[in-house]
Amino acid sequence: MPMLRHLLALAILATLVWLGFHLHESLGRQTSFVLIGGATFGFVLQRSRFCFFCILREWMEEGDTRGVLGIITALIAGTLGYLILFSAWVPDPTAGFLPPRAHIGPVSWVVVMGGLCFGVGMSLSGSCLSAHLYRLGEGSWASLFALAGAVGGFMLGFAVWNRLWSLTLADAEATWLPASLGYAGAGALQLLVLAALGIWLLTRIRPSAASSVLEDNSLAGLWRRIMVERWPAWVGGLSVGLIGTAMYLRADPLGVTAEFSRHSRDLGTALGVVPERLEGLDRLAGCIVSETTQLIGNNGVFVLSMIAASFAAALLAHQFRVEKKPPRTLVSAVLGGVLLGFGSMIALGCSIGTLLSGISALAVSGWLFALAMVAGIWISLPIRRKILG
Repeated sequence: MPMLRHLLALAILATLVWLGFHLHESLGRQTSFVLIGGATFGFVLQRSRFCFFCILREWMEEGDTRGVLGIITALIAGTLGYLILFSAWVPDPTAGFLPPRAHIGPVSWVVVMGGLCFGVGMSLSGSCLSAHLYRLGEGSWASLFALAGAVGGFMLGFAVWNRLWSLTLADAEATWLPASLGYAGAGALQLLVLAALGIWLLTRIRPSAASSVLEDNSLAGLWRRIMVERWPAWVGGLSVGLIGTAMYLRADPLGVTAEFSRHSRDLGTALGVVPERLEGLDRLAGCIVSETTQLIGNNGVFVLSMIAASFAAALLAHQFRVEKKPPRTLVSAVLGGVLLGFGSMIALGCSIGTLLSGISALAVSGWLFALAMVAGIWISLPIRRKILG
């Protein structure tokens, strides 16, 4: 049985590589890169257990800061990578031009509300959207319910979008730190804040959480460390930061909600609950609806390859299993999913698109979303404990 699992996993990975080459010839270099990037991202998330909610919950409830240090590592790597790209594409950041496609969103109370809703949704559903996607590859039944709820949340966000636009978003500005501080000032400020947070977290690592020296240097031991055991948080964070930089260089900023957004909008429009015209949405940057005639756009290719690679990684690690969940867990997953979708829509992205890609791009909106998301998790964890026991 283990041999069959390994063969299936290797076949999936080989198929993804083959598809990457095939798409390069038929649909172009960008789609090919998106598929390979999505597969790499899904594999890294599954192996490092890079889930924003799980990481923050472990910190808040158990005092384990290692995962948060992984997030800090991802943001530092992403910031450095983006700064290199920005300096080549927008040599003078004070000239009034924003970097192309970067997730630099409008600063207003809407992004704060989106972050709060997203944080509460993470608590109720048990994961962020990116983690629900890689957990589909692990056989998570609850994630399927959460993602179904997210579709409803996206439609709800679209339904109120025009009202939010007229109230505040039409006048809100996208605040990019280098526009006022320059690359040196903005980069130094952000890296200093991240470094200070990292040092503070390092001083709070529990002695029992320190990594032990692994003595098994055999081929079997190496396989186990890479394919079975959870990767160290800093390895996952560094990998995510590098993938985010590569995706921005060759395709679009890292994000997982654009395709959800597009199909949810189409469904909502067909049902008559989403307006035909969404004011100002096409002027904003983020994980938003993209115009395409394809059934599956580039972000859809990214997400599907991500799920497939996480499935292969779960098979190799013997971590694929269809878990039976009690009804209250599934109901909580749906409700949390609605909040995840709603928060993602009005904030123009989730913990990957708005937080990770946004902060890497030195966008104030990314920081606002992050702070609100953490607050949302903190205030809702007691509710999660009461619901799930």
